[in-house]
Amino acid sequence: MRFLTVLWCLVLLGVSPGLFAHTTGWQPAQHLRAELVSEYQTVKPGQTLQLALHFIPDEHWHTYWINPGDSGLPTSIDWQLPAGVTTGPIQWPTPQQFSIPPLMNYGFGGPTVLLSELTVPADYAATELNIAANVDWLVCEEICIPTSASFELTLAVAAQAIVSETAVDLINLGKVSQPNVLAVSGQYDIAGGSLSAAISGLPDIDFQHFFVRATEVVDHAAPQQLLVSEGEWILRQPLNTYFTGAPEQFEVVLVSASGQGYSVQLQVASDGAASSSPATKTVPTLWLVLLMAAAGGFILNLMPCVFPVLSLKALSIAGNTGSQQQQRSDALFYSLGVVLSFVALALVLLALRSAGSAVGWGFQLQSPWLVAALAYLLFALGLSLSGLVQFGLGLMNTGSGLTQQKGGKGSFFTGVLAVIVASPCTAPFMGGALGYAVTQPPLLALLVFVALGLGMALPFLLLAYMPRLAKALPKPGAWMETLKQLLAYPLYLSAVWLAWVFGRQVGIDALAILLCGAVAIAAACWLWGRWQMRRQSLAEPIFAVLLVVLALYVVSFPAPNTSTNTADAAQQHWSAWSPQRLAELKAANKPVLVNMTADWCITCLVNEQVALNTESSKAALALYDVTYLKGDWTLKDADITAYLHQYQREGVPLYVLYWPGQPAEVLPQILTPDTLRQTLERLSRQ
Repeated sequence: MRFLTVLWCLVLLGVSPGLFAHTTGWQPAQHLRAELVSEYQTVKPGQTLQLALHFIPDEHWHTYWINPGDSGLPTSIDWQLPAGVTTGPIQWPTPQQFSIPPLMNYGFGGPTVLLSELTVPADYAATELNIAANVDWLVCEEICIPTSASFELTLAVAAQAIVSETAVDLINLGKVSQPNVLAVSGQYDIAGGSLSAAISGLPDIDFQHFFVRATEVVDHAAPQQLLVSEGEWILRQPLNTYFTGAPEQFEVVLVSASGQGYSVQLQVASDGAASSSPATKTVPTLWLVLLMAAAGGFILNLMPCVFPVLSLKALSIAGNTGSQQQQRSDALFYSLGVVLSFVALALVLLALRSAGSAVGWGFQLQSPWLVAALAYLLFALGLSLSGLVQFGLGLMNTGSGLTQQKGGKGSFFTGVLAVIVASPCTAPFMGGALGYAVTQPPLLALLVFVALGLGMALPFLLLAYMPRLAKALPKPGAWMETLKQLLAYPLYLSAVWLAWVFGRQVGIDALAILLCGAVAIAAACWLWGRWQMRRQSLAEPIFAVLLVVLALYVVSFPAPNTSTNTADAAQQHWSAWSPQRLAELKAANKPVLVNMTADWCITCLVNEQVALNTESSKAALALYDVTYLKGDWTLKDADITAYLHQYQREGVPLYVLYWPGQPAEVLPQILTPDTLRQTLERLSRQ
């Protein structure tokens, strides 16, 4: 009997590893190996444990997340379990992006662990636990292969649970690959063809991109916007082509630069939150945006920074009053120059934004070198109108037998120059249109910028194609030479303005260098003019070109001077804006006026002189104890750019008034002397 007992025990010990194992072992499939692994090799009634579905795909092959993106299928598990035993949903790791233009997919390459929580009921009486699972997955590279497999696992049931030492590392890998669940939530809204979300309370981490768990909500391949301002993260992405609606609540996974994921729940914004949150601000429909863009472009002709360049075009049209065909040709070429310039600026802006750069409308004048080049150009055009040199743009040679081709070239480049100088100005109606455009797919965004260009070119198209308006123009004559010379002075003043902007950006020493460069430009124009008259030696044009190169070369060295505006701020009734300062004042329930401005924005400067720096406005700010903060966007500033995006603006000016207990109020872009006082009086009565 003793011998039989020992023999029976040896038999049991010998077969137990086969009967009760913590893993099913590898099951090979096409381009992937899979196994089902248990955290415990022996379980007890009432216990909860993790089951791991372990994938190892071949190199360059991948499986899919619960939201697979534009194509693919998520892995699914159909469990067959004894009565009373339950499993939870798959605990998904942080996914990866797989770009297959024009598609964007989400999934997992390399070893992948999908955990599921299994619960054994407290009254479970059997001595073993049989677990079966039918698993479906899709594995893809350039082609996709759907696969199914069945897994069976038997665990022993005893009074004491025994962990599987060989499974510990795999289970831990599955846990750490999952996004960290944060105890914060955000709000989202669907507006203007995009998903917009605002999340507060996130850790101080540089998030790079995000994944929306809900399917068919966002356009997966479209560029994402992640901006942070005042401690709040703003997320935006255009809607999916098949979007029909979003759930009341869904998960979004934010991914840091290190690849760590962070899970946050988004809830649909309530009416009150949507009206007060800049991230959920309602954006008008496309036709209204196009109308706003065209109106903004039309009004842009009235901006002070555009007048000098438009004077050149006015002279050209006046010179062609006798030829309707020439007028129409000039108007069309001018319009083409305007529209293509707007489109070119838009393409650069969208490309920089998609690459992660924090830029906005008028970004080109944040470059001191470009400001200097424009100052030189306007100065040289002024010298041309004064008669020192002839550039052959067809603007001052009326009656000299110029061909239509030359006139067309002149009109085209006049339109280009008008847009470059005008783009820093933001006319009424342009703010909303620009904010809408940069959140849309590229083709739709470019349509908005085309509308801006057509609106700006409209006055000259009307003059060319409406004979009654054209007849109102004066006849060509000797007066045109005098007018031509008079029109040089607005160009000189524009060059002075740009030189002042350059000095504000890089300091007084650099301004002196710029003025020396202007002398070199004047000398170059003089030499070129002498050569145009005689056309003898090539020395004069060669020296002229060298002087221009020298002028551009000397202004490429000065480093930005950031102390100028700080020193001025100490002597003013305002203080410098910063996200931290604004957050402190709002937390203290203080009324705050924020002014986002730039030295190259003439509209901003006019508003300050007319409406913000007056004695009546200063008195109103003091009466209502309003703290006036000014943000300077003259040079590139990522914080200010993020703040502008928070209010769906792409350029300055932007005026925001914060009143305790009230939603933030955005003031008009064109201020009157009474705008601030009347707004403060109204808010104080609410």
